[in-house]
Amino acid sequence: MSSRYHVVGIGNAIMDVIAPVKDSFLSDYDMSKGTMALIDQDRALVLDGALRATGKAQTIAGGSAANTMVGIAAMGLRAAYVGKTGRDDTGQALADGFEAAGLDFATRPSGSGSASARSMILVTPDGERTMNTFLGASVEFEKADVQDAMIRAADVLYLEGYLFDAEPAKAAFVHAAEVAHAAGGKVAVTLSDPFCVERHRASFRQLVDHQCDIVFANIDELLTLTQADSLDAAMDEIERKDLVLCVTRGSKGSVISDGTRRYHVPAVWAETLVDTTGAGDQYAAGVLAGRALGLDWADAGYLGSVAAAEVIGHYGARPEMPVHEMALGLT
Repeated sequence: MSSRYHVVGIGNAIMDVIAPVKDSFLSDYDMSKGTMALIDQDRALVLDGALRATGKAQTIAGGSAANTMVGIAAMGLRAAYVGKTGRDDTGQALADGFEAAGLDFATRPSGSGSASARSMILVTPDGERTMNTFLGASVEFEKADVQDAMIRAADVLYLEGYLFDAEPAKAAFVHAAEVAHAAGGKVAVTLSDPFCVERHRASFRQLVDHQCDIVFANIDELLTLTQADSLDAAMDEIERKDLVLCVTRGSKGSVISDGTRRYHVPAVWAETLVDTTGAGDQYAAGVLAGRALGLDWADAGYLGSVAAAEVIGHYGARPEMPVHEMALGLT
């Protein structure tokens, strides 16, 4: 299939504000380490100011699916991103940031007056991330925001589970999947978070069973989706011949099922652990890029492991090194 894009992603367009903090910072602001909390605008402004006051904060145009698209573009492939922003300076900064990273970015800015989304990502000395996210205008994503022409021009449509939280967004996902399939493309989804899956298990299961060709999940997300008590049982329940499952297991690597065989893919060890933000996003980028480059599922999974190892070695959820070149050096 000839196309303009290897992958087009849809997700929450979020400005990431990332800063290293001490554990005491989490206590001072009543946070639980390693969690993702949804916050309101007032809380977002307080935390944003506190992080910027440290003098160590970085701002990066992000969001889970956006990070994956940036990773794909960094490997020399063609990627685009669709999201919802506010009509504000942050929305413009998001558009500028995505385009600077090599993505074609499409948005229909909110007319409601909602501010653009932002996420405060706090990284403690052990490399663990704690996220406080204000979703703002991003939650207003609906069917009218889907860029049909862009999706028709893609080999793969990649859907972010974090966005799958409101009825209009669910309808938009189903529509986007139908557009992709009608054009001969594949549909991939990342489950994103066990709490997302718990809240919308039936809808996620409907999406996975009837709309998706590729599913990315960590073991907790898959167990939540299936209510199974083991990885093998969960995969047994979901597997079918026309579905690929990519399940990450942290330091144990990942398991990829193509419906006929399971591939056990080893993790690649990072020399240093700095920030786990984006590890799953970059794993998906490596897998999808590997497939676009003609790799089999096992080798694409290995490229995903390399991409995940690279991103946890520095702050931020984007790659800083040419991951595909690193993979060649490790083989």
